[in-house]
Amino acid sequence: MAASMLCVRTSMFFRTLKGISGSKTLLSANPQTLLLQTASYNPKPLKRNLQGPYIPDKDSEKTPEWQKTPRFDRKLFGRYGSASGIDPTSLWPNHEQLERIIEEENQWHPPLEVMLKNLREKERKDTEKRLAKEKLIAANMAKMPKMVAEWRKEKLQTKMKLKEEKTRRTKLLAEARESLGQTLDPRNHKFLEMVADLEKEEKKKQKLMKRRLKQEQAAVPLAPPPAST
Repeated sequence: MAASMLCVRTSMFFRTLKGISGSKTLLSANPQTLLLQTASYNPKPLKRNLQGPYIPDKDSEKTPEWQKTPRFDRKLFGRYGSASGIDPTSLWPNHEQLERIIEEENQWHPPLEVMLKNLREKERKDTEKRLAKEKLIAANMAKMPKMVAEWRKEKLQTKMKLKEEKTRRTKLLAEARESLGQTLDPRNHKFLEMVADLEKEEKKKQKLMKRRLKQEQAAVPLAPPPAST
């Protein structure tokens, strides 16, 4: 990229030198002709509005719409004053526009009293949120020891259940091997069916034991209340 820029600048430099040398050659060759051409040069005069300010005709269809707006009227009156022919009272907002301006001003630039009131309300809400959050944290911290104890108890119960399930499973596998033979593959279809039947029988026994225990507890008579003296 640097090499291409250098080539462009070099070509421009040589063109400039060529133009200067050509003008010098022309001047040295025929200076009288060049002077006559310069003296006879008559540029086109600039257009100037000497009749007065430009006031667009709002009734004409050729006048652009943006030159018919109140904004353009304000610009003309600000530039030419009374010479613009515009009534200055028409440049002021009407009652509805003034109310809208005041409403927008109050919305985006409220008075100091309103800003202080909003600031105090925001501080009050922030304080309430902070106190509620601190209260919730304190309540959760107070429940933490109980929650930890329950979690440890639940973890211990889960561990004991897994241990009991493993023991029961081992016992059922031993019974199945004893019935079908030690050399039988544990993945054998008959072996798996027998283990499933043993598990069903074990669950039935547990249900019966729970039912009998409830019946025994219901059959125990309540102790009579102590005699009043």
